[in-house]
Amino acid sequence: MNALEKIQRQIQWNRLVAVVEEQAQIMIRTAFSTTVREAGDLSAGIFDLQGRMLAQAVTGTPGHVNSMMESVGHFLAKFPAASMKPGDHYITNDPWLGTGHLHDLTVVTPAFRNGAIVGLFANTAHVIDVGGLGMGPDGRSVFEEGLYIPIVKCFDQGQPNETFFDFVRMGSRTPVELEGDIYSLCACNDAGAKRLVEMMDEYGMESIDPLASYIFDASLTATLDEIRKLPKGTYRGTIKSDGYEAEVTLKAAMTIKDDEIVVDYAGTSGLSGRGINVPAAYCRAYACFGIKCVVAPEIPNNWASLAPFRMEIPEGCILNAPRPYPVSVRHVVGQLLPDLMMGCLHQAVPDRVNAEGSSALWNPPLRGGAQVSGAAAELPDFEIITFNSGGTGARPTKDGLDGTAFPSGVRTMPVEATENVAPVIFWQNQIRADSAGAGRTRGGFGKIMEIGAKGEAEFAVNAIFDRVANAPKGRDGGGDGASGWVGFTDGTTIRTKGYQVVPKGKRLLLKLPGGGGMGDAKDRDRALVERDVADGLVSPAQAKALYGA
Repeated sequence: MNALEKIQRQIQWNRLVAVVEEQAQIMIRTAFSTTVREAGDLSAGIFDLQGRMLAQAVTGTPGHVNSMMESVGHFLAKFPAASMKPGDHYITNDPWLGTGHLHDLTVVTPAFRNGAIVGLFANTAHVIDVGGLGMGPDGRSVFEEGLYIPIVKCFDQGQPNETFFDFVRMGSRTPVELEGDIYSLCACNDAGAKRLVEMMDEYGMESIDPLASYIFDASLTATLDEIRKLPKGTYRGTIKSDGYEAEVTLKAAMTIKDDEIVVDYAGTSGLSGRGINVPAAYCRAYACFGIKCVVAPEIPNNWASLAPFRMEIPEGCILNAPRPYPVSVRHVVGQLLPDLMMGCLHQAVPDRVNAEGSSALWNPPLRGGAQVSGAAAELPDFEIITFNSGGTGARPTKDGLDGTAFPSGVRTMPVEATENVAPVIFWQNQIRADSAGAGRTRGGFGKIMEIGAKGEAEFAVNAIFDRVANAPKGRDGGGDGASGWVGFTDGTTIRTKGYQVVPKGKRLLLKLPGGGGMGDAKDRDRALVERDVADGLVSPAQAKALYGA
């Protein structure tokens, strides 16, 4: 391939990224659920006819993108590409064939040009409700957690599968939002297919296979080059989650070789009887993301750039939950994996790794009305979820980020958006002072949130919080971030996981964790300490005690 051909391939590659980003943005603009349109809890990508991901949208979460990458192969196993027709759309929320729990819908759509199938578009979106117990950890099996959709056609040659939509509408507390989201997912895939055909026409491409080969060869070569720069050896790490019935320990032994990085999770805690278990695909998704952030962050994410990262996940381990174990809130444990990977990589490349952060989202599902209070209900029935985050860990040369989702990457939802669709009031939503771990670079600050129902009515929360008993750790002598706290405004604490009622007249109070610090706090620039004190982020007492300022 000559230089001009390489330039053209690179332009086409960038064009593909633009196509799938437009696909994602259309999903955001047309979605019914606040989880998609406000938080961006989604993924979008284009695949070849072998089910290999060529490009992903910039918008989206690693848990969706990297597990969606595996899911398209499952769709093709049931519906081979040769059997697909224009206007077909296929859907599932199978946790073991998709992205790890029933609240994520994955849709796959074929793209046709001149009557021939040329590629596949896929997306995933988190929806508010799929029935069952709702999004929470209390289920004893996946069958209690909601409507279970196998891989089926939701549209057949442009016509909706009305039997499928009847089941969907009857199986959800929010049928309008759920059905609307499915239409949105199909529409954005159609838009991606249209843009792909326009691109192929413009460049006179009969197939995307030559472009796919270029993308895969370039991505694999670049990733292997970065791996070869790393010091070889085996590096071990441990991180703890608060768990449900008991504390959970995640262990990893990362072996860096010339042509791959292998992670063995031997010694990790066993399966839980509650919905904090993690399907293997979700484990691979977040672990690969954590490695890639450090090893090859500039290389675009696709099938080939992830291929050198291999996971060995023992059976019976909480990171390899088999069907039908409950998995509804698999993110609570799974989103700790990038911190675990960085704990290993810190021993190999300490100048490229962050301190631990809040990690797992603090996204309380809220419910009210007769389904909570029965005949005494003062509110109409509602089901809503709001996405929020604590602080991220300090970086080697920069402070952590405040109230920012890492590793998930979703946006914090504006409280106004939630108040607009549910009878709840956010009385506080502010930075939590003194929550950042001290260090040469400090961690990001957590938040304080105070939530009540209108008229101080009774409502319920499905608690799915972590980093309360196990605060985010600092690195290189940096201090730990503040641990989280869950309770009522009167000081009463409640369980960090599970369905609980907030009584009439009380409000839910959440104190989100802060990120860990990095390096000796005494080495911090005094001007930065003074700035934090002046901004009310660090109290004078903490500045003196931790920074000597």
